[in-house]
Amino acid sequence: MVSSDQLKDNLKTANGLINQAVSNGAQLVVLPENFGLMPKHAGQLFSISETLGEGDIQSFLSKVANENDCWIVAGSMPIKSTRDDKVYATCLVYNPVGEQVAHYHKIHLFDADISDDKGRYRESDTFLAGDQPVVVKTPFGVMGLSICYDLRFPELYRELIQQGAEFIVAPSAFTETTGQAHWALLCRTRAVENACYLIAANQGGVHNNGRATYGHSMIVDPWGKVLSELSVKEGIATGTLKKSTLINIRTSLPAIQHRRL
Repeated sequence: MVSSDQLKDNLKTANGLINQAVSNGAQLVVLPENFGLMPKHAGQLFSISETLGEGDIQSFLSKVANENDCWIVAGSMPIKSTRDDKVYATCLVYNPVGEQVAHYHKIHLFDADISDDKGRYRESDTFLAGDQPVVVKTPFGVMGLSICYDLRFPELYRELIQQGAEFIVAPSAFTETTGQAHWALLCRTRAVENACYLIAANQGGVHNNGRATYGHSMIVDPWGKVLSELSVKEGIATGTLKKSTLINIRTSLPAIQHRRL
């Protein structure tokens, strides 16, 4: 997706992409970070923030999951916290019945100075950090949840594996600058070092707030092979998660079992 600051337009786009993915055989659909809104200012995030389990955006996600008989991982949206001045960046998971079965509050917040047109990023000015890694049992295996900047923290991914994750999702909005340098490297590394599948849905293009994101959404297998990848554009990337591949790699090269620290 190339989300704008218009919620209605973004939800319409997300609905169309979900329909397209399901028509192509997808049973699990992952949306990118900030799928509903790429804000021009923090106030817009607060204006669309919802209480967990309530609100129009969450009702939309439930309805679309039910209508398409698919699992939806809704990249991230602002969920109200106990503080009036900050929200959580939250990934929501819906089953094919439309039930919200899990949520994950982004743990690692992107506070960095990048050599792009925006330059200064301070997510902690708007967001409250989560503190709980989350895994979800699905028909496709145990799924671990992460969001964007989390990709740079291998200890989170290892904790998800310790909790049984067989594949991990990473909805993201990587900048063009950091993405060119590190996106594919991080995605493949996290998959290889944890012998798991990685589904990384990234925003991709120039947004109407002036921010440029890298795109290149991809699905990576436990050997580090990129099974499917988009360019810098709106679209879908599809792939098959094979339990036999996961078991074979974890059995033949059991690096996780060989850890000594």
